[in-house]
Amino acid sequence: MPAPTLAQILDMLVVDRLLHAGQKQDVLNRGKEQARHLLLDRRAELRRLLGRQRVSYSVSELELIASFRFKRLDAPDVLLDEETITEVVARHLGHGFIRIDPLKLDFRLVVDAFGGPFAEKNLVVAVEDKPQLMTVALTDPWNTVLLQQLAEFKGKPIRPVMAPKSEIMRVITEFHGFRRSMRAAEAELANNLPDIANLEALYRVSGMNELEANDQPVVQAVWYLLNYAYDQRASDIHIEPKREDALVRMRIDGVLHVVHRMPRTVHPAVVSRIKLLARLDIAEKRRPQDGRFKTEIGKDEVELRVSTVPTAFGEKVVIRVFDPAVLKQSLTDLGFFPRELTLYENMIRRPNGMVLITGPTGSGKTTTLYSTLNHIASPRVNICTLEDPIEMVQEQFNQMAMQPKIGFTFGTALKNVLRQDPDVVMVGEIRDPDTAENAVQAALTGHLVLSTVHTNDAASAVSRLLDLGVFPFLVSGVLTGVVAQRLVRKICVGCAADEALTNEQIDALNIRGAEGRQLRVKRGRGCVRCRGTGYRGRTGVFEVLPITPRVRTLIQSRASSQDIKREALNDGMLTLREYAIKKMARGETTFEEILAVTEEAALY
Repeated sequence: MPAPTLAQILDMLVVDRLLHAGQKQDVLNRGKEQARHLLLDRRAELRRLLGRQRVSYSVSELELIASFRFKRLDAPDVLLDEETITEVVARHLGHGFIRIDPLKLDFRLVVDAFGGPFAEKNLVVAVEDKPQLMTVALTDPWNTVLLQQLAEFKGKPIRPVMAPKSEIMRVITEFHGFRRSMRAAEAELANNLPDIANLEALYRVSGMNELEANDQPVVQAVWYLLNYAYDQRASDIHIEPKREDALVRMRIDGVLHVVHRMPRTVHPAVVSRIKLLARLDIAEKRRPQDGRFKTEIGKDEVELRVSTVPTAFGEKVVIRVFDPAVLKQSLTDLGFFPRELTLYENMIRRPNGMVLITGPTGSGKTTTLYSTLNHIASPRVNICTLEDPIEMVQEQFNQMAMQPKIGFTFGTALKNVLRQDPDVVMVGEIRDPDTAENAVQAALTGHLVLSTVHTNDAASAVSRLLDLGVFPFLVSGVLTGVVAQRLVRKICVGCAADEALTNEQIDALNIRGAEGRQLRVKRGRGCVRCRGTGYRGRTGVFEVLPITPRVRTLIQSRASSQDIKREALNDGMLTLREYAIKKMARGETTFEEILAVTEEAALY
């Protein structure tokens, strides 16, 4: 079967009502000039990714059409992307189509099935290997010569499936690039000396030199990991030593995924390279260490925080990735509904008082605080932050890192920072009586204090301050509001589909007045954008408790958190569960996310 021409592919898109005839003619008229610019961009990107000056590349017809960024006729808010075009062509020509999820590919299969140069030249990725059949993703399944070569090489029939060229290129670059770095590093670092980091083998140790962390293959391997994590929107990178090898996992949208495995001999050098970047003590392997560094990925400066701990098989490293686009969101992008946003803005607009953000670790409290400070920041406002450690360096704030070893704690820092003429003070966490007392005193003396506590809901934050020894009359006098929050995964807009809640699901959520009704919600079917999970990104779920006169009276009388919560509900506050249900009704999240993240606590 001959390859389809540009005009034929455009006809397929017009037939499927994704483009109109005028757009088809526009591509035919301007295609050559567009292809020339696209080729220059792609070659420059390949040189950066592969680290080579000489690269070969040709622009495909599908890439060319996608580069025009037309809006789909059937969905005006969605751009006609390469994935959609590839799927249409595959269907019209009777070929299979696959959405490549890098996290679900077998790393060893991809890198062992075809060599890196061969895969780069022919754009082939092994997707599945069975005893009698191998499934291969490629851009031109009509290339019978290539398919015959693959069948002869593998000694079995080849089932070709189409996949977007950009996704195939990404998999080849990242998988084979990482493999090349690992093999080169393993060859350079291979030796017969014992593994001093493995506690199981301590009795065999007689001595070992420090592995070289500046070797080019190790540098490339770390570079690949950081770039891959950023491309996949990972919040954390885990490098975990095991008995035979080392595991690389990444947390994406709150869920850990296994990404790579690296040879055991390479792991110490990779750890040393990361410690070198974070300015940690490379020789110290017995104690936990914390550090940070900043790197440029693409056009963005990304802050990374490094934590190392000794484990049974060696040092485990966790890198927290601070994406500026996430930490510097506007308040409207955090997930607030209009009523709750207005209440929160009223809290932080006051010149003095205390606002608390509460929730467990990983619930987005830092993002909310940084977004709030960015919202407040101006040349007329002096903002001082006390953090342990500083999450992300912001030029417009005066950020101070706590150092308990020399007595510079939240409590002592608060006493000194008040002499710095601050307007707004952000305290990383109120965790002890001294910090609680000084934070309250700062709020009483005319400053706006923002801080966090670890409680399950908003009302419990009041009880937490009382438990830390703050007098009820002080809490009622300075506290202006409490916000409890969680993060739920958002449904991927690229594959969202309608469905109805079952009666069992309605009962589980205790939705009043929904008995016998069909409630329509959305669910992600899974696509390449969301790696087949149906979710892409996360959004906040909030419980906003403003301190009204009646709530102040309850605080002064040492009322329980349940009494405070009932009063807030009477004033119209949404619980975390109710807020999440409202998000589900708007098509933003799913039933499973609500159950996983929120709970329905009894009020009586």
